[in-house]
Amino acid sequence: MQLKHKGIICGILAAVCYGTNPFGALPLYEEGVNTSSVLFYRFSMAVLMLGIMLLVERKSFAVNGKELKVLGSLGLLFAASSITYYQSFHFMDAGIASTILFVYPVMVAVIMAAFFREKVTLSTVTAIILAVVGIGLLYKGDSDVPLSTMGVFLVMASSLTYAVYIVIVNQSSIRMSSLKLTFYVLLISMLSLLTYSFTSPDLHLQLPPSPRAWFFACWLGLVPTILSLVFMTIAVHEVGATPTAIMGALEPLTAVAIGVMFFGESLTIRLAIGIVLILSAVLFIVLGKNFHLRTITHTISAIIRKTWRWKS
Repeated sequence: MQLKHKGIICGILAAVCYGTNPFGALPLYEEGVNTSSVLFYRFSMAVLMLGIMLLVERKSFAVNGKELKVLGSLGLLFAASSITYYQSFHFMDAGIASTILFVYPVMVAVIMAAFFREKVTLSTVTAIILAVVGIGLLYKGDSDVPLSTMGVFLVMASSLTYAVYIVIVNQSSIRMSSLKLTFYVLLISMLSLLTYSFTSPDLHLQLPPSPRAWFFACWLGLVPTILSLVFMTIAVHEVGATPTAIMGALEPLTAVAIGVMFFGESLTIRLAIGIVLILSAVLFIVLGKNFHLRTITHTISAIIRKTWRWKS
């Protein structure tokens, strides 16, 4: 039970940390730093900080061939997920991309059920439905604008590669510290992104233009990258891939909270309902088998009644 609690806490922290991406990325975009550079400095700062931490703790950097194959796969998958996600912003609004991206918990559940015979429980299905609906309510866009086929393809590719990343972390037999695993994953991601930037003339690397930009580059490396991936790795090992993926619903919720607190966005009733549904989805995962059908029905009914009274 203590391990489960540890996994749940780490899953929540991973999602919240990852959700702080806008807090670091938006100021860099405002200063004219391009997408490729933002991603490169996110990864490179994280690798530098993790390397220093491992040196201070006198941890070995040695890996064997089997471990390197798994780490290489994870690094390439994480880099591919990041590149396709950021590239989708050129074809659609970031809000739509963030909404579509959250299909990855469904992909994780399907992969685990189809290839690893993981039982899909009623609470898991209910949590996924609540989370998807809640994420949809967080998006505030113009429904009359047609979706870009290329944009949807890129986001779906990002979701799939991230889902496979989570499954591999869950199923991998390698045993090493979360810090060491994250160091090598991000090192390979950084090298992959650097190679990718050289193949695309429009994605040249830029130096951060000010001390403020360097601060936010360090923020991206520490909070939504190092902390998020370390906590996610622990959560996957303790509670499993599917619950960890569903708790990722807190990522866009955190982004919305940052938008309200730091960027002057308004908290509407629609956003509030979305937040309630996402928190309910996470609650379903936390309670797990103790959440029976009668409890689920009662909870959803209570949410609808309270929301209706507020709206009225």
